[in-house]
Order: sequence, then C-alpha cells, then structure tokens
Amino acid sequence: MTILTLGLNHKTAPVDIRERITFGPDIIVGALRSLSERPEVSEGVILSTCNRTEIYCNMERGGREELCAWISDFHGIETETLAPYLYFHSGRESVRHLLRVASGLDSLVLGEPQILGQVKQAFQTACDASTTSKLLCKLFQHTFSVAKQVRTDTTIGHSPVSVAFAAVSLARQIFSDLHQQTALLIGAGETIELAARHLHQHGISRIIVANRTLEKAHNLANQFDGYAIALTEIPTHLPEADIVISSTASPLPILGKGTVESALHKRRHQPMFMVDIAVPRDIESEVGKLNDVYLYTVDDLQEVIDENLRSRQEAAEQAQEIIDFHTEEFMGWLRSLDAIGMIQDYRRQAERMRDETLARALKELSKGRAPEEALRFLANTLTNKLLHTPSAQIRQAGHEGEFELLKAANTLFQIKDLRSR
Repeated sequence: MTILTLGLNHKTAPVDIRERITFGPDIIVGALRSLSERPEVSEGVILSTCNRTEIYCNMERGGREELCAWISDFHGIETETLAPYLYFHSGRESVRHLLRVASGLDSLVLGEPQILGQVKQAFQTACDASTTSKLLCKLFQHTFSVAKQVRTDTTIGHSPVSVAFAAVSLARQIFSDLHQQTALLIGAGETIELAARHLHQHGISRIIVANRTLEKAHNLANQFDGYAIALTEIPTHLPEADIVISSTASPLPILGKGTVESALHKRRHQPMFMVDIAVPRDIESEVGKLNDVYLYTVDDLQEVIDENLRSRQEAAEQAQEIIDFHTEEFMGWLRSLDAIGMIQDYRRQAERMRDETLARALKELSKGRAPEEALRFLANTLTNKLLHTPSAQIRQAGHEGEFELLKAANTLFQIKDLRSR
C-alpha cells in the first residue's frame, strides 16, 4: 500500500484549467465513489478549492497514470491537455505535501488559515462517503494535529498579509475592542467584502455599507447584519463611524476635509480611523492633517504587509522544521505496520508449533508416559522447533560473512555471551 497525491494548484495551472477540474458539493460524493471503485484504489480523499484540486489515495498498485486517467475521464478532459499542469507525490513526499498544505505553507497567501478548514471538510466528506479507512484516517488526524502545532508554536498566522486584513488589524490596534465600534465601508467590491468579513469576525458592533449602486450595498450589508446607504447619504452617517474603509473606482475623492471636519465636530472629537484603499484616492489627503483622524493609504498598508510577509517567511522556516519532524514520525508509524504484520505471522507460526508439540505430549501422556518425561519432551521439542530456522540462518550468515545480518540478529534476540560464565 502506498500513499499517493495527484493535483494541480495556483502555481502550476491557470484559472481556466483549475476551474475545469473542480469538484463542487453537488458532484464530490459521486466522484469519491467513482474513485474508490477503481480496483487499485483502497482509500481516497478529494480536496477541491478555488486554488487547488488534489486527490489523496491509498493504492495497492498503480500510480500517476491511473489517477491522471481517472480525473481526465471524470471531467471529460484529454489527458494530454491536463498532464502538463499536474504534480505527483508518493510516500514520504505525499505526507509532507499534505502537512504543508494544511499548515498554509503551500497557499497563495502564505500562512492563510482557511485552508485547514477546507482540508478538514474534504476529509469529513470522504468519511461520510465511506472512502477512507485506517491509513488515510491516521494520516489526516496526524495532519490536523501538526497544523495546530504550527499555528501554536510559530507566528505564521499572526501578521496580516492582505490589504483588508491589514486595515482591520490596524483598527484593532487603535480600538482594542471593536464590540462598541461602528464601521462605515465605502464601496461593495471584493476588498470591502473581505474587510466586512474580518470586522464581523472580530465582533464589530455595526456595519454601514455605502455604495453608488444601492442594491449592491444591500446585498453586502445583509450578509453581516448591517444596513446600506447611498453615497449621497455619507455626510449624514459619517459622524456615527469610528472606522471608515473606502475602496471605490471613483475618479474623484468621495470624502473631503470639510465633510470630515463636520463629522468630527458632531462626534465631539472622538478619534476616527480611516483607510483609503482606492487608487485614485477616495479621501482627500488633507484629511490626514486633522486632529483625531488616523488616515492610512494603500501605500501605508503595503509597508505593513511587506513587513508581515517577511515575518511569515521566517515563521515558515520554523514551520517546515516541525513538518519535517512529523513527516518522519508518520513514516515511522507506516513502516511499523509491516513489522506488526511480521510479528503476527511469527506469533501464528510459533503458536502452531506449540499446538502441534502439545498434542504430541498429550498423546504420550495418554499412552502412560510419566508426566515428568512428557513435560521434558514438550520443552525440548518446542525449543528445538523454535530455534531450528533462526539457528540455521545465523550459521549460514556466519559461513558467508554476512556480518550485518549477524549484528541484526544479535540486536533482535538480545543475545548475551554466557560462554565465559
């Protein structure tokens, strides 16, 4: 049995290829069952996200060609079209790759935490579909433990590396507790949505979404229990805002110095944190000169992001050491499975010898042989049977000069020199 991984990700394939072999919620159970029906596949897990599709298998035989053929057939894509974008790992490298993926070391954003939840969901889906057994269950549980240790023992996830996350992190530095704060988000694009998500996760009290298209503002605000306003309503609601994050495509500033001054007056000069992510700017630069305003631009945030990326890269080196250690730990467990099988076979062989010898001793007793003689016969015969093959092999190894085998036998049997006693 061998653990194998076949996949592609944001590093190896463009989005038009990645989107052609995704496994959505509506097809993944059928895909898992289709995969497990192949005679060479004992177990299977499929991880499918916007940035990667990976198949983890326990296979009795076969490898890359079989898995590539299956995924090509399932999605109706020619193997020749797909093959250049695929990577393949086997054994130790497959284990190491999964640990790196779950720990965020192989992500588009280094150290991002969402991937661990996606790996857990992929494993749970496979369990529910009954396509996992002892080996992959052990591997994935080991993976979750290692990913947790990486998060606990390194700082890989502590520093923000997206503009939205950096903006919210700075807000948390100024307002240590966001539960009492109100955020005004200007725009309704991807960055604003991500900022809203981060604010919501950190317990922001209220979210107001302002956008040129009110319907888009409503759609976004409804996701986070907020409310929507038009851009023209900003001056009315600005005094309520402790945090302002703006990211629109407006060619002209949306917030000027006078509007902000008026809002500060109504707020009785309570501090206001403002982040202008837009290019060109949404907030006039003169606003940053006002007392009680903390204004950051996208360039200011980029400095934070670059520094945090360097910090994450240093943490990634520490994480890799943890992963390398636990990869070898798992491989040791995997190798022990072969030893367990050997021990079981050897025990069955010894028990068979015992039963045969005991039957002969009991037969001798039934014929009237003295119990002491029968016991001596049992002990001598069983000892000779158990020692015959090892003794013959050790003698042959000595004759042929196989000193490594002799050394291994000495270690295995813990032989002590009794000749000098």
